[in-house]
Amino acid sequence: MGWRMYPLLAGVNHGPGTWPSLPSRVARPDTGGPRMEIELITIGTELLLGQVLDTHQQWLGQRLAERGCPLSRKLTVPDNGPAICGAVQTALGRTDLVITTGGLGPTSDDVTRGLLADLLARPLGPDASVAAHIEGFFERRNRPMAGSVLVQAQVPEGAVVFPNEHGTAPGLAIEASPNPFQAGGGSAWLIMLPGPPRELRPMFDDQVLPFINKYLPLEKEFHCRILRSLGIGESMVEEMLLGPLQPLMDRGLELGFCARIGQVDIRLSGSGPGMPAIIAEAEAAIRAAIGKHIYGTGDETIGQAVVGRLIATGETVAVAESCTGGFLGHHITNVPGASAVFAAGVVTYSNAMKQKLLGVNESTLARHGAVSKPVALEMAKGALAVSGADHALSVTGIAGPAGGTPDKPVGTVWLGLASRGRRPLAVRKFHPFDREAFKHATVHQALELLLRRLQ
Repeated sequence: MGWRMYPLLAGVNHGPGTWPSLPSRVARPDTGGPRMEIELITIGTELLLGQVLDTHQQWLGQRLAERGCPLSRKLTVPDNGPAICGAVQTALGRTDLVITTGGLGPTSDDVTRGLLADLLARPLGPDASVAAHIEGFFERRNRPMAGSVLVQAQVPEGAVVFPNEHGTAPGLAIEASPNPFQAGGGSAWLIMLPGPPRELRPMFDDQVLPFINKYLPLEKEFHCRILRSLGIGESMVEEMLLGPLQPLMDRGLELGFCARIGQVDIRLSGSGPGMPAIIAEAEAAIRAAIGKHIYGTGDETIGQAVVGRLIATGETVAVAESCTGGFLGHHITNVPGASAVFAAGVVTYSNAMKQKLLGVNESTLARHGAVSKPVALEMAKGALAVSGADHALSVTGIAGPAGGTPDKPVGTVWLGLASRGRRPLAVRKFHPFDREAFKHATVHQALELLLRRLQ
């Protein structure tokens, strides 16, 4: 489930929040020549052991690609000196920017800061402002502070400090100029970021990305627009769009498709002053071809689209779930502002609770089984009645790996929708995936069902 592209993309400590008075680097053209090389190195033995999911490549890769500088390489290394230093040295020898994540904390396995300071011959020294931030962090939380925590206030000479608003380990940037690992010198930047996503992501968006834009600018402005679609497969999207968009691709438009569970994202991108008009023309052509399937743009989720539409109409929704176990309600309530539109959620995993809480008839369950159109309809109507909402969604299915029959194999799910003043409906879907993928697909299609009714 990755992007398919058409065509294929080719010495003073300045303290927290300040950047060095260095001249901006000469921009490397983003067309007609090599793109800026960026390498990501994630550090942590726990990542290699599979104890922690590495989400940094996806998130940072997306952020950088939106700017027009996709990652060139990504490597994960354990928490040991030879691996870290070897990877960073090699990367600095071939790239413009090296980003590392992890190893900046206060424990004995957090060795990135010291190792890379030594690698670049930058002695560490205490930074009073970072130390004050760390002490204040613990004071505000009324927590005792171990003395070892202040190792995070040791900053390499000449480094730019990115304050950590959500933790204690600051981010650091060092310019290797002249670069000892590139023939003929030159220069490259090394940026070290903390490992926890809750700390890394706001730091990158608020501080690091503006820093990169200043010191590693693109010669031509990059533009990108993402359209998000539901209810149509990737191959069909491609077949319907390549023809109409080919003239615009001949003018420099880059077209990409990314299939996810339950949806297809369409990326329109390119560089140069005329690209916004080209992208706008491409979007108009896409909406003319498959507009009924487009539910949002950018990072908008189907949950956000549903909540936004309900807010606009002043209506509410309730959900009755079986096989998704509350996942549908989560996708709605995870959206800011959902409290104005989400009336109630009921998880009735057992048949007894379907009867007791939603009023599903025992005879309906006995005759048709829990995974059936009649039960999905009664669940939706029951949720509508008990919640007083304007709409109610229901889901009942077989997530597996056991429990299927020839008539109802694993992956079968029924979605129900009841709305005040409208005829209720139920649709059958089939998702022969693992349990997690099954839940994701089911939730997306349930929300799509409601969104279609709201349009």
